This record gives sequence, C-alpha cells and structure tokens, in this order.
Amino acid sequence: MKKAMQTLPKITLKQLAVFVSIYQTGSTSRASEALHLSQSAVSSALSELEARLQMPLFERVGRRLNQHPNAHPIYIQAQAILEQSLTLEHYHKYQVGQIHIGASTTIGNYALPPLLAKLYQALPDARVDMYIANTQEVVAEVEQLNIDIALVEGMPRPTDIKAIEQRAWRTDTLMIFAKRDSRWLAGLADYQETERLYHITLTQLAKLPLLVREAGSGTRQIIDEQLLKHLPEAEVIMAIQQSEAIKHMVSADIGLGCLSQHVIEAELAAGKLVQVKVAGIDLSRTWWLVWHKARHQSPIWQTFIDMIQDD
Repeated sequence: MKKAMQTLPKITLKQLAVFVSIYQTGSTSRASEALHLSQSAVSSALSELEARLQMPLFERVGRRLNQHPNAHPIYIQAQAILEQSLTLEHYHKYQVGQIHIGASTTIGNYALPPLLAKLYQALPDARVDMYIANTQEVVAEVEQLNIDIALVEGMPRPTDIKAIEQRAWRTDTLMIFAKRDSRWLAGLADYQETERLYHITLTQLAKLPLLVREAGSGTRQIIDEQLLKHLPEAEVIMAIQQSEAIKHMVSADIGLGCLSQHVIEAELAAGKLVQVKVAGIDLSRTWWLVWHKARHQSPIWQTFIDMIQDD
C-alpha cells in the first residue's frame, strides 16, 4: 500500500503574522512598525495570503483597510497556529511555562490570589499574565485567543459556542447585605442576634434602594435571573462596576447591596455589614472554567487546571 503523499503548506507563518498584526493594528503602516518590516513587504505578504486563501481579508477604501467578514474566522485560526508555533520554537521555556489567565472581577480579586500562590509554589519560575474584567469581557478575550484559561462567575455566553469549552468549577452564593444599623431597615425588620442577620420579604425588598453590579458582570446576571425577575418594581438605584464601591456605598447607608459572600466576609465578621435574608430567594450560582478549544494547552496550563480542580 502506498503511503499518502504529504502536502506542504504554501501559506507561511510570516504571512499569518502580518495578517494578525494588520487585523490588530488596523493598518499596514502600523503593522510594519510592529513587525519591523517594510510597508511594501507587509502589503506583499497580505496579498500573497489572500491569493493563497482565494478570498479577500480586507476591503480597500482609499488608503484605509476595512475588515472583510472573512477576516475574523481566519484571524482566530491564525492566532492559534502562531501560538503553537511559538510554543514549539521556545519549547524548553514552556517547561516552566507562561500562562495568560483571565478572571471575572470577584474571582480575580478574592478567589484567584491564593490559587496563584499555589501555582507559584508548584512552579516557582512560572510567568503569569492576568486580565481581570467582567464576565462578558473576559469571555470575549477567550474567543479572541488572548487568554489561555478563564475563571468566570456568570454562565458563559460565547458567540461561537462550538469553539469554547466550559466546565463547572465551584459554587458560590450571593448575599444581600446592609449597614449594621441601616436606616432603611429601621422599623421594617428586627436584627436577629443569634443568626446575625435581618429577615425581610420580597415585598419589603422591592421598596428598598438596591445597589448592584453593571450589566455584563456574572454577579448581575444572577441578580437579574434569580432576584430581580421577582421584583419588577424594585428600586435599583445604581449599577456600579466595582464591588468595592458597592461595599463603601452600603457602609455609607446609601442603600442595600448584593455581592458574593467572598467579597464581604471580612466586613461581616467585623460586624460592619450584616446579611439581609429574603424569604424564598436562592442566590447560589456556579463558577466556570472557560477556554478556547484551539488554544494550545501547555504543561503549565495542565498544571493549573489540575490544581484548581483539586482545590
């Protein structure tokens, strides 16, 4: 039996690198500066790639380049190929490893630091890059292949679900809370000393000012799906991007807040903030691991995955 003939690819890594740089910078001149190539060499490499693919990647409008609809899927594949090529080229360095980790805000600020400490303990020479933003923004970075692995609070909603792997990781509970002697609860509910919390009803909560995270955050997703749907007339007075800002505003008695238990545990322990338990409401949620299926899974990637799943 004859062996199948292997076909050598005609597309080069240089052509892919030029295309990725143009896609990211928006012009051949900026790409030539980034890659230290002449502008004519950049333009030539792009034309050669388009010829090999037999499709346009950019539309020329005067001296401007506008992305063609073909460009995005090719960009995703090109990023993966270049990443794998660099990993192969510097394989010995990847034995100790470099990893790009994304995390939604609550996880990045409160749950991830001890996990990174464990990673550095296992791999002292590890090189870690961090990206912390809300869930929607982090998942978008995963889709662009800018992040190796992401840890997010809300249910991931990628635009291309077939390209993204997501796995349940941990459970967490959101907590409604207030200042210890909040004026909003005076005469409305009695503080339970034994439980160290207030009990109120949904009807009562609907009349109180509520400070919440912004749309796009994992915390806000759970609030919308598991709390606010029961409170169509709730007084949500402010959507805020930072959990720390919500804590400080609740401490100033501007309203009640709703955040992960991890965010306010120190203030609860000190008695500065107190839980407000609402009858019939469950604010538990799942934290997720998210990665792109085309992303190279280096040794440090696998070490990190194994570590956080055993945690």
